[in-house]
Amino acid sequence: MITPRTLSGFKDRLPKESYAKSKMLKRIVESFEAFGFSPIETPHLEYAEILKKQGSEEIQKEMYHFLDHGGREVALRFDLTVPLARFISQYKNELGLPFKRYCIGNVFRGERAQKGRYREFTQCDFDFIGTQSIGSDAEIVQVIYQTLRHLGVERFTIALNHRKIFNGLMESLGAESQTIETLRILDKIDKIGRESVCEELQSKTTLKGADITMLLDFIAQKQEGSALEFLGKLESFSANAVFQQGISELKELCKLLRSLLPQEFYHINLSIARGLGYYTGIIYETTLGDLPTLGSVCSGGRYDNLTQNFSSDSLSGVGASIGLDRLLAGLEELGLIKGNANVANALLIPLHSLEYGYFVAQNLRNLGLKIEVYPEVVKPKKSFAYANAKGYKYVIVLGEEEEAQKTYTLKNMESGEQKNHLSLESLVECLRVVES
Repeated sequence: MITPRTLSGFKDRLPKESYAKSKMLKRIVESFEAFGFSPIETPHLEYAEILKKQGSEEIQKEMYHFLDHGGREVALRFDLTVPLARFISQYKNELGLPFKRYCIGNVFRGERAQKGRYREFTQCDFDFIGTQSIGSDAEIVQVIYQTLRHLGVERFTIALNHRKIFNGLMESLGAESQTIETLRILDKIDKIGRESVCEELQSKTTLKGADITMLLDFIAQKQEGSALEFLGKLESFSANAVFQQGISELKELCKLLRSLLPQEFYHINLSIARGLGYYTGIIYETTLGDLPTLGSVCSGGRYDNLTQNFSSDSLSGVGASIGLDRLLAGLEELGLIKGNANVANALLIPLHSLEYGYFVAQNLRNLGLKIEVYPEVVKPKKSFAYANAKGYKYVIVLGEEEEAQKTYTLKNMESGEQKNHLSLESLVECLRVVES
């Protein structure tokens, strides 16, 4: 006999959790579509060369890749952005630009599994392709804000930074060739701490001690006052043109945001780096105020050379990705997601006639309700225990009297209250009130 078990870093979802996830997805999609984002789908498998070109050295180590039956080197996608670059290059003439898309699907990374972090996880991406307007950057922040509020989250922070700020500092040090590696190491500062980051920078880059100290002190600065006030103070830190451009674009973004969402929901955080190499401009990371150790639940940024590996056209874009599994774990911990093992409005229990039970259930479904029928005529104790086990608040009980009079009994399983001799219309009205 084979022992039933799940691979480390992968997980099964029982009905209660799956239903909670599906309800979350419905609200997320509603938020995306409210801003005019259209859905697309891309395969889980891509040619390995497509993914390897864009992934950092660390990502490439985590990538699942192998030879398929045709001897082709293929890989499971590690995110939804690199497949988007390939997708846009193939279909840009059919799509038209600018193009706004969302894509929801599973991605795979062979990293160390931990709470809210798996080797297979669901990402919900939304991207604005084909425009350099700062308005598109602001809209991404709006979508993050509106989506989390739509999910019932009241305390969260969208951290903002700009890759050009750091690029400018590295250029002023004459170390621009070390920028990506330095960012990759700095991106781990919350995980391994300042001292370990300092040691890794000394061993893996050409930066000297004083330069490392300057960079670490710079990113450790905390915003005081509004985002615009903080950026104003940073302007004097460096005269480098690239640095100044990053500050200027962030200021332009914050000027738009101040009329679009409350200022307490976003701030400048110079320590966020987003280790993936394709980001070139403004970047975002979102954390939950009541669960700061959970990590970012929605990250992203601007990429000005999205299709450079597939086309001579230099298409810019900006987008973000919601880590659904991590966010789901967080919302469950906060009590904002309470999944049930059932998806129906009520359980119908036929005490006398199974045929009549299925007939009534179908009539209720035709009127727009979701009804499960207990599939056997048994003693009430057994069917009521089933209703309790699945978390049904209401059951419809059909006995001989109900069949003869064409009336119905509705029982509240939590309070024990029972309404007898309801007409079909009254029954539907009661259950619709419960649903709303």
